[in-house]
Amino acid sequence: MSSSPSTASTDRLPAAVLWDMDGTLVDTEPYWINAEHAIVEEAGGTWSDEYAHQLVGNDLMVSAQFIRDNSPVELDPVEIIEELLRRVVAQVAEHVPWRPGALELLTALQEAGVPSALVTMSWRSLADAVLAALPAQTFTAVITGDEVEHGKPHPEPYLAAARTLGVNVADCVAIEDSPTGVRSAVAAGVPTIAVPHVVPVPVTVGAVQVPSLRGLTPADLRTVFDGARQQ
Repeated sequence: MSSSPSTASTDRLPAAVLWDMDGTLVDTEPYWINAEHAIVEEAGGTWSDEYAHQLVGNDLMVSAQFIRDNSPVELDPVEIIEELLRRVVAQVAEHVPWRPGALELLTALQEAGVPSALVTMSWRSLADAVLAALPAQTFTAVITGDEVEHGKPHPEPYLAAARTLGVNVADCVAIEDSPTGVRSAVAAGVPTIAVPHVVPVPVTVGAVQVPSLRGLTPADLRTVFDGARQQ
């Protein structure tokens, strides 16, 4: 039985919004896939989009080991990551491919006084390249894959973001695009909005799916999640 969200729900803003980066804030997944193809093919191998899609949202060390295990690439995992990052950062420096509605929502959150945190499995060099294209202080906290012990789908990245902001995870909203990221946020206890992009996201208890961020307001984030939870 469905019911409408209460007035209290619809008027309540999140304590913070915790953003994934690749595929959620910026459409960099094609950049990663291009880099993977290039590295493997330069080593004399072939890479498939099926393999590439398995890496979406993963901790980079996991992805690097997967590349080693499924191609002729002989670099060690850290070297693979550094080579991938070099290529992706170069593409971001030429053009930052924002996802629809992301910049508008970020701006609206700032105007509403709701802090945002970036929670990404990309390493600091790529996060900094994306942040350089935004006004200073757009993100109050930044958690990157090279700065946590356990990457997504472990809950640590989202717990670290909430701890850095000094907020309760249950009072926040996470925005994710990948199954791995959704699992991480939900495991941390963050109400999660999934915006599937490159790969499908399974229906997950604790997460609701929307087709796009376009047109969403800060109040909508909580309303969307609270409304779905009451279905």
